[in-house]
Amino acid sequence: MIYDILLFLLAPVILIHHAWRTVSRGRSFAGFGERFGRIAPESLTRVAGKGPIWVHAVSVGETMAVKPLLRELKHRFPERPLVLSSVTETGRSVAVTIPEADLVIYFPFDFGFAVARALRLVSPSLIIVVETEIWPNFLRHARRMKIPAVMVNGRISDRSFPRYLRFSRFFAPILNNLSALCMQSDEDARRIIAVGAPAERVHVTRNLKYDLPVKSLTPAERQELLRSYRLPADTLIITAGSTHPGEEAAVADIYARLLGERSDLFLVLVPRHPERAAEVGILLEGRGIPFIRRSALDTAQEQPRGGVLLVDTIGELMKLYALSDVVFVGGSLVPVGGHNLLEPASVGAPVLFGPHMHNFRQITALVLDAGAGEQVDDHGALEATLRRLLANEPARRSMGENGIRLMADQGGAAARHLEIIGPLIERGGEVAG
Repeated sequence: MIYDILLFLLAPVILIHHAWRTVSRGRSFAGFGERFGRIAPESLTRVAGKGPIWVHAVSVGETMAVKPLLRELKHRFPERPLVLSSVTETGRSVAVTIPEADLVIYFPFDFGFAVARALRLVSPSLIIVVETEIWPNFLRHARRMKIPAVMVNGRISDRSFPRYLRFSRFFAPILNNLSALCMQSDEDARRIIAVGAPAERVHVTRNLKYDLPVKSLTPAERQELLRSYRLPADTLIITAGSTHPGEEAAVADIYARLLGERSDLFLVLVPRHPERAAEVGILLEGRGIPFIRRSALDTAQEQPRGGVLLVDTIGELMKLYALSDVVFVGGSLVPVGGHNLLEPASVGAPVLFGPHMHNFRQITALVLDAGAGEQVDDHGALEATLRRLLANEPARRSMGENGIRLMADQGGAAARHLEIIGPLIERGGEVAG
């Protein structure tokens, strides 16, 4: 009741904030009804009456992480449609590119009437929430409707754990609505139990992010991708992926200095939020660095050495990582907490990253221990490390091969998750006791 009252009081703020984000980022209001549980009847025909599995992944990172599990679910239960929901526009943009998803929707606001309507319309046989997506009304109404819910790839960060503990009396009954909680590590399992999850329902199934397909490009595949992006074939490609404000300027300055020493370079710059491309473009213009936006490539000739491909689209980062001779993963030179280092590692690209990796501590340790990447302290160290690696092809190749081995050794999380989820589906679902 207290939660519902707070939501009611905050509703105007939530709606105004959402509308402002949509307008300020130049995005469409299409799908706004889905946030209130209204789903178009023509969309529902794909899943109606088939006992779909509803998978909720809040944004891009969670959507990418759950892809291996979606593949396994589709392979083992082809008769069960998969409904994939997200909160953010960028998450949805990635979700619609996943072939296993039969229906992609926006997750409803956690108002009781909205989640109840969405659950009735989708009528799932099972709900899967990715990582620590704890929506009280959604899980409560699912349990009322006897729909089992499972948490997958669960984790509780160092920063979040004290807050969860402080409000454990609130979270414990919510966690009790989950039939199983599949956690990334023993420590995550310990933490979720301390917050109030029933210990007998908590399982350690490892990190789905390790189950990315492992594949380096053949020479023919590389040439084809280079042609598709109009990239010069005789260059070393540096990709700066998932960058944030402050990082693009540093990368651009480093790139300009490296070009003063050698001309066989090309930079691919991928802001974490593609709507920032105009801002980053102004930054590059101010430094006299030629660039072309990804969205304008169809009419472009082959790009010259010393240029920049500024990516203002969604869903292409893995292909660009696969083309790269060196990758810098953003959100790490500024205190954002980092992004997934395993994406470049899985395609054999040597990876560099800054000191701010607190959201990916376990992955960071694995990458460093495997020799698949290097951590730098600041802008100067990033420049020095890039200069060294660009001059040392054997070192780049060794780091890439170490990344491929790391991914192969750490895989299998999707199969472990299915050991828990599969019986729930086969038995028609068992709601938490």
